[in-house]
Amino acid sequence: MAHPDEAKAAPGESLPIAYATAILGWLLSAGVYIAAKWAAPEMGPWALCFWRLLLACAILLPIVHRHYGAIIALLRARPLEVLLVGAIGLTLCQGMIYTGLHFTNATTAGIIMALSPVMTMVIARIVLGEPLGLWKAIGALLALAGMLVIVAHGDLGALKGLQFSAGELWIVGSAFCWGLYTVLLRRARFGIPLLPTVVVLLGAGALAALPFYLCELTGGGSALNANGLLALAYLAGPGGALMYYLYNRSVEALGAGRASMLLYLQTVFVALLAYLLLGESLHDYDIWGAAFIVAGLVLPVVIKQRPEVV
Repeated sequence: MAHPDEAKAAPGESLPIAYATAILGWLLSAGVYIAAKWAAPEMGPWALCFWRLLLACAILLPIVHRHYGAIIALLRARPLEVLLVGAIGLTLCQGMIYTGLHFTNATTAGIIMALSPVMTMVIARIVLGEPLGLWKAIGALLALAGMLVIVAHGDLGALKGLQFSAGELWIVGSAFCWGLYTVLLRRARFGIPLLPTVVVLLGAGALAALPFYLCELTGGGSALNANGLLALAYLAGPGGALMYYLYNRSVEALGAGRASMLLYLQTVFVALLAYLLLGESLHDYDIWGAAFIVAGLVLPVVIKQRPEVV
């Protein structure tokens, strides 16, 4: 999952290159689900979370050297706020995804994470008082219905008995954390450019993940074996530092709104990569759930853009 921000567009390259940059970023982000699922049987979720955040931060840190002064000033002025935002949006969000992937497949996880923009709208209404509106509320309900279909595996009896899969519930928790993180970041307005903000929050997220990782180590569930190291190399490099860098470039060229709307490509890429590399296939309840989620996301946009009849 890439990093949200409300930065204004500052076009410096052609639109085809900007869109290609954004698409590549979301493809690399989708690969995170595949790598984490592949390593899940042999490497603990909090080991992946801690090392990914720490290494991605270390890789990007030299790139933002011109902003060291602003970063230090921010950390001195608002350390607890930075730690809280990083812990919610990076530590808990990613740790929950990796935990969920121990129990469910990557395709389902990618579809459920598409719910996060709807959760962001609802949380923004509660926390920031942003207007939701009738059609956004209806869209949120449709997306919620889609999420319930996926979590219950299409079984209405499971809904009545509250019998849900642990894996899907972890992913739902991750989507909620991402929505809360987006809203908190919007409210915080740290006042430094996007990429330095990413670096600061990656470091804060790694610090917050350290206690979880140490607890995991005591249980003997975080051995860094060959598969885990290969997965971690992808998560920290192409799926971490490079993905964040590409997303930053796409935001600069396209603006945060258009760059973020391409998030839904991630769901498609996850399903495709999971089919090709992990042998996963879509279930009926995945397709129906995805249809409800997409309808919930698209409906408010279509209604908003529809011309009024005079």
